[in-house]
Amino acid sequence: MKKIFYAAALLAALEMPQLANASLSISSSVTGSPLAGMTYDNFDSSLNTGALSVVLTPDAAAVTGSVANLYAAPYVNAGQDLSVFGNVAGAADATQYLTTGSTGSYAGASIAFNFSSPEDYFGLLWGSVDSYNTLTFYNGLAVVGTVTGPDVLNPANGYQGSGGSAYVNILSSSPFTSVVATSSQYAFELDDVAFGVVPEPSTIVAGALLVLPFGASTLRIMRKKITG
Repeated sequence: MKKIFYAAALLAALEMPQLANASLSISSSVTGSPLAGMTYDNFDSSLNTGALSVVLTPDAAAVTGSVANLYAAPYVNAGQDLSVFGNVAGAADATQYLTTGSTGSYAGASIAFNFSSPEDYFGLLWGSVDSYNTLTFYNGLAVVGTVTGPDVLNPANGYQGSGGSAYVNILSSSPFTSVVATSSQYAFELDDVAFGVVPEPSTIVAGALLVLPFGASTLRIMRKKITG
């Protein structure tokens, strides 16, 4: 688990293209990366930490490699910066990742991400995106919104090579306390989760100004750049 803070990257993320889905805004790209300043987990050493508890129900699992007709490792596309997770771009994910299994075979098959405090951002490397993959966001027992494969890639055809996986950043206008991944067929594979609370724009700007060199001329220059 790591935390890194970059005000500039957060500012850019707030301007990302948005796809309305209930109270969720989605940005996905085959060369995308997680938002800076968030908490990260790559599931290589543990599924449970102080900030996140991951619950795997049959037949979900933590796996490596690929097994035909069951699960395929997410692909880390060239140009994708997932260095914070230790991934190598331009190859299939060689580290441990998670697979949901299939609700068509096991009615309760799912991966639940339970957070220790309410969050408004969730990111993940979504492998071989399929139309039958679903993320459901909850605040307690109430559904905040859902994201499906076609919201991420079009077509969502489960391609397992370069361009078939995407890093997906999801912002919610309402807080959520858990995210549940399910798939009606084999399977929904994912890795490299990021989560947290994105600061308000005014908070980011104020924090950035605190680290600037003092001086009226410097502040005038920065004000001009920030306001246009």
